[in-house]
Amino acid sequence: MLAEFASWLVSVIGSLGYTGILILMAIESSFIPFPSEAILIPAGYLIQQGKMNLYLVFTIGVLGSLIGAYVNYFLALWLGRKASEATINKYGKFFLINKKSLDKADAYFKEHGEITTFIGRLIPAIRQLISLPAGFAKMSLAKFTFYTALGAGIWSAVLIYIGYAFGQNQELIKQNLQMFTIVALLFCGILIIAYLIYRKIKKK
Repeated sequence: MLAEFASWLVSVIGSLGYTGILILMAIESSFIPFPSEAILIPAGYLIQQGKMNLYLVFTIGVLGSLIGAYVNYFLALWLGRKASEATINKYGKFFLINKKSLDKADAYFKEHGEITTFIGRLIPAIRQLISLPAGFAKMSLAKFTFYTALGAGIWSAVLIYIGYAFGQNQELIKQNLQMFTIVALLFCGILIIAYLIYRKIKKK
């Protein structure tokens, strides 16, 4: 069944071409849950087959991720703050959350937004949501774009490589995807520790 699903995805992406990758990656990066693994791994296989261009797939994959991230960012920037404050004023006491907590979260993100955005793009289930606090905190669009593209670029490269190297072998894809996810989490942990040490030295 998994092999059939993989074959179907390959055929769909092959028929939609680069436009399909752009649209699907934008959907994946917004608030609609759709795994990027299901897009870029088949695309990597098509690259290996000579049916797609590596550089175009990578560029369009990152561009699609940025478009989806912008949806969340601007939604939070223009609409979300007012809505979140109204929700907290009404229901926050039930969850021990108040406006002061929201302000603290804003202050944290303004100080550590760059590293948080970058790391968030590498962590499953957080990738799609990390753009929202950036919008709430009114993070610089230039910085948001740079760190989102950097994180999305690394993850996209990993997925394309898996598809290129292991084709439609679902067992190998699953094993290597788990391995790369663990490596990404370890990398994020090391990066956080290095960042905290840097901040501590800078303060001194």
